[in-house]
Amino acid sequence: MDTFSALLSLAGYVVLGVFALLLLVSSFKIVNQATVAVVTMFGKYRRVLRPGLNMLIPFIERINRVVPIQNRTEQLQFKTITNDQAVVYFTATVIFSVSDHEPETVKTVAFKFIDEKSFDIALLSAVEASVREFVATRLQSEVLGLRGEIVNHAKSTLDEQLSGWGYTVIDLQITELSFDKEVTDSMARIVAATNQKIAAEAEGQALLITRTKAAEAEGAAIRIAAENEATAARLRGEGLAMFRKALAEGFGESAELLEKHGLDPALLAFSMWTETIRDAAKEGAGNTIFIDGNIATGDDAMRRLQAMTVSEKAQKTQKTPKKI
Repeated sequence: MDTFSALLSLAGYVVLGVFALLLLVSSFKIVNQATVAVVTMFGKYRRVLRPGLNMLIPFIERINRVVPIQNRTEQLQFKTITNDQAVVYFTATVIFSVSDHEPETVKTVAFKFIDEKSFDIALLSAVEASVREFVATRLQSEVLGLRGEIVNHAKSTLDEQLSGWGYTVIDLQITELSFDKEVTDSMARIVAATNQKIAAEAEGQALLITRTKAAEAEGAAIRIAAENEATAARLRGEGLAMFRKALAEGFGESAELLEKHGLDPALLAFSMWTETIRDAAKEGAGNTIFIDGNIATGDDAMRRLQAMTVSEKAQKTQKTPKKI
């Protein structure tokens, strides 16, 4: 009997020890790095556990939810309609995190939504509403060039809304923006037509410049040629005048020299006439020269040549009347 009682007592101690050990083990909870744990007591918020080893009141306190405090990323896909009724498809990436590690902020994050799925739906709706509000006032041709403005508008709206949920928006990027195929094809045609118009205008300007420069060059060439021709004509005239002057002076000097030596100046004319006939016969290429052999004709020709060789001094003497 004593042995049985002793065994019962021993078994009771063992059970009590095991229960105490289980109670002790269940009292310690490990919270992983980059997370915090929200503790409730009888279903009501109690406190926040930091990363590391923490102690709970067994069977009274329990961890309701573990909240990550690292940056989180969500990729959202949605569509909106522009002011001219074009459908735009967006793919956006949102990076956000818990605003701070204060108990009130963590409490808000833990109990604002019933679960993570509800939070994801709310986040998508917030981004989509902000983008739709901006895009609805723009035309399809403007949307592609306003990606930065769309992001800024959505981020400013999202910052205010997520702060009420205990989060802070770190970054928001629109990674993809596209239209329906019909809209894309029409935009491509518009761009192609615009490029062709610009190219045609550029080609027209280039042709105009080319022709203008060619006309200017041709005008300059004509002007230079005319100036050169005028200069050449002037030089030819000056040369001819100088030749005639030298010829006249030479004839005068020859006539005076003949007269000085008691010779008839008509010999000069006769000599010039015979030299002219000789040179014409010598330099002519198969030409025939007819000379009138009549004595009267020859005498008339000699008188004319003699008149051409009268010196300027003799002419002045003949023209100046004698004083009585």
